[in-house]
Amino acid sequence: MSTTQSERLRELLEPLVGSQGLDLEEIAVDSVGRKRVLRVVVDSDTGADLDQIADVSRALSAKLDETDAMGEGEYTLEVGTPGAERLLTEHRHYVRATGRLVRFQLTEGGELVARILDVDDEGVELEVPGVKGRKATARRLAFPEIARARVQVEFNRKDEKSHKKEEEA
Repeated sequence: MSTTQSERLRELLEPLVGSQGLDLEEIAVDSVGRKRVLRVVVDSDTGADLDQIADVSRALSAKLDETDAMGEGEYTLEVGTPGAERLLTEHRHYVRATGRLVRFQLTEGGELVARILDVDDEGVELEVPGVKGRKATARRLAFPEIARARVQVEFNRKDEKSHKKEEEA
């Protein structure tokens, strides 16, 4: 049974990333002109700061240098975290997105934009924002009802502290 280069790289690098307290989310090898780029995406429940990214980058670089996993040619290693509008594909992604606004593509068709309030093994508890002055409503989605989910960027979201202060005033 043959495995792809990405699968071989995952087997090699995942334990190393895990030893740094991070999850290996994605590996991609892309050709850019004559050069190759190895992109590694890492994350954790508390996020990953620049020091952790630098540490894991050095560890991955050293491991790759001692093996032939990338072959003979030159390549660039890029280590980062998921983007702001990350796609939610694993249970842990939904847990990490608690409190965030998410656009759901539903398996039966249609779309829903809602804030994740809670996640369990079967699905997610949501707050669907009210429209035109109406109050927000609660809704539950089971994981099989979700075809695709992506975190949305919120530029003007009020944090909970300032929201509570406004309610008290």
